[in-house]
Amino acid sequence: MVTLPKVNDLGFFEIRLESIGGLGANLAGKMLAEAGVTGVGLNGVSFSSYGSEKKGSAVKAHIRFCMPETNIRDTSPVERPHVVGIFHESLSKTVNVISGIYEDSLVLVNSTKSPEELKEKLKLIGGTIAVVDAIGISLEEKNRVNMAMLGALFRLCDFLDPEAMKAVIRKSLEKKYPQAVQPALRTFDRGYSEVKFQTFALPEGQQMPAFVRHDTPVLGYETQPIGGTITNPGNSILKDLSISRAGMMPHFDDEKCIHCAACDNVCPDFCFVWDELADKKGRPQMFLQGIDYQYCKGCLKCVQACPTEALSSAREEDGYADGHRVPHRFDLAVQ
Repeated sequence: MVTLPKVNDLGFFEIRLESIGGLGANLAGKMLAEAGVTGVGLNGVSFSSYGSEKKGSAVKAHIRFCMPETNIRDTSPVERPHVVGIFHESLSKTVNVISGIYEDSLVLVNSTKSPEELKEKLKLIGGTIAVVDAIGISLEEKNRVNMAMLGALFRLCDFLDPEAMKAVIRKSLEKKYPQAVQPALRTFDRGYSEVKFQTFALPEGQQMPAFVRHDTPVLGYETQPIGGTITNPGNSILKDLSISRAGMMPHFDDEKCIHCAACDNVCPDFCFVWDELADKKGRPQMFLQGIDYQYCKGCLKCVQACPTEALSSAREEDGYADGHRVPHRFDLAVQ
């Protein structure tokens, strides 16, 4: 009988997956729980929480394992995870993805950065950071990010059986998508073998941040501004949609652009920045200046619409969006 490496007061080993819609975290959580139950005989449960069901929206998948003699009667969100799987590195801009972790928790990140860089970005004090380039693997294998992340999770959770997971993958895909079985298995194996991890001891004299429930409001009767001023209005001008990009983004080549506005017609988020200038004959005309990547969620509709290949799709590289962003000039918003 398999033994869980650690459990909480209720006897649960808990995993939380932080993702966005479209990367497959919901399915990954279900398959992970099934592999634990059917493969090694644990009790397990998986469920997800999300807002609007659409690509790019925030998603959390929650998985609990326990020994067979323990009953699972708790379907509340996982607040104190032993393992956190972060499917999208940029989620840390707006979501506290490592909330509630212990000093010995495992944090798996889909990224090309080093564990040291991610420790600074996530503001992690102590714990183990594992890194796998799940997007790169999935693009090369023409498969989904979730398969690479599952492979890395099985490497970290050594009480689970990878062969049981492969059986679940075959069962889930072979009837409807038989052509996807082998790419999924290859992606899983690469995630398992290519994950790298590093442990950071908690510095002497420091403690992990105090646990705060996820539903604790930021503004309350003790913390709200004088007069009840709304400091962050629900306004699309001020939102940052960059965390919705799932690995690909448009690149703009000014030399090829004919300023036809086909890209602007199909863009759902008004990412393109225009300016009225004089053409060769001195007549006023709107000229495309570039892309405001703050609002670009990587749908790539503009790439498909562009008649001159002035827009092309490319793998997102760290710092490219900030370095090539052409910001909108809104009169009524503070950037």
